[in-house]
Amino acid sequence: MCGTRQISDTVRSVDDIVLIANAAAGGGESDAVEKAVTALQAGCRVDVVHTGGRAELEEALAGLDGRDLVVAGGDGSMHAAISALYDQGILGKASIGLIPLGTGNDFARGLHIPLDPVRAAAVVLEGRATPVDILTDEGGGVVVNVVHAGVGADAGMEAKPYKSRFGRVGYVVGALIATFRTEGHRIRVVADGEVLADGSRRVLQVAIGNGSRVGGGTELTPDADPTDGLADVLVSFAMKPLDRLAYGIHLKGGTHDERSDVRTVRAREVSVSGQEFCCDTDGELAGPMPARTWKVLPQAYTMMLPTPGQEEEA
Repeated sequence: MCGTRQISDTVRSVDDIVLIANAAAGGGESDAVEKAVTALQAGCRVDVVHTGGRAELEEALAGLDGRDLVVAGGDGSMHAAISALYDQGILGKASIGLIPLGTGNDFARGLHIPLDPVRAAAVVLEGRATPVDILTDEGGGVVVNVVHAGVGADAGMEAKPYKSRFGRVGYVVGALIATFRTEGHRIRVVADGEVLADGSRRVLQVAIGNGSRVGGGTELTPDADPTDGLADVLVSFAMKPLDRLAYGIHLKGGTHDERSDVRTVRAREVSVSGQEFCCDTDGELAGPMPARTWKVLPQAYTMMLPTPGQEEEA
């Protein structure tokens, strides 16, 4: 990010970056930010801005003034930054780096960005500048990583009281509770004109992946690649109790997409409608809603990603 970078056919020279950190960060997270800043200062001038809400974040991003951005935080922080840049119409104007500090860090894990702050800082300084996609919806919403409805959103709701106490394990607890409680949804799912679910059968889960992982590392859409211009779409019809249990087991093992009651496609536009449903978008719950459509916006911004020698092992 700092120094001279080849981005597509354009060479950019960048000496300064702005690092956005959470103003409410605890001691461990603050130490990680300090380590990352020290490592970044070996190659760049770094301005650290602590933000405590959307208004402060928007103000900080509006003041980038040609500098590039480093987000120090988790999936929620990355989503907030990308969403604010998109809303301001400046998403494609700055390269973005990520220092993963969240509970799940799913987007970072899917991109093999190191979770160690010093190694992540090395990616910011020496990684490859890569165009990255996002998903957008008709309401102006943005998906950085994954949006999912059905049992996945139910799991997010169930995990709330456990996440603060148990961290990543809280996701697992929520998923188990939701798997046994869910009644599914009668919804219609259409991907690039192909009907994957017509509403006549109950759907356990719908996932639309720009990235591959959710819930602290689970590969929900395992082959999703946020640099390829397509979303990976998964629809599960595993509604019988034993089928739901088996689906959950296969999900943890990464083989759920091979089941006969699961459909997967790749698409540029996906619509979900019918019985009202809630969505989990990059870890944030929304709804219920009767319908929503997501479209891939390819190469929406440039992100510093690891070179082969910098990648975190899966």
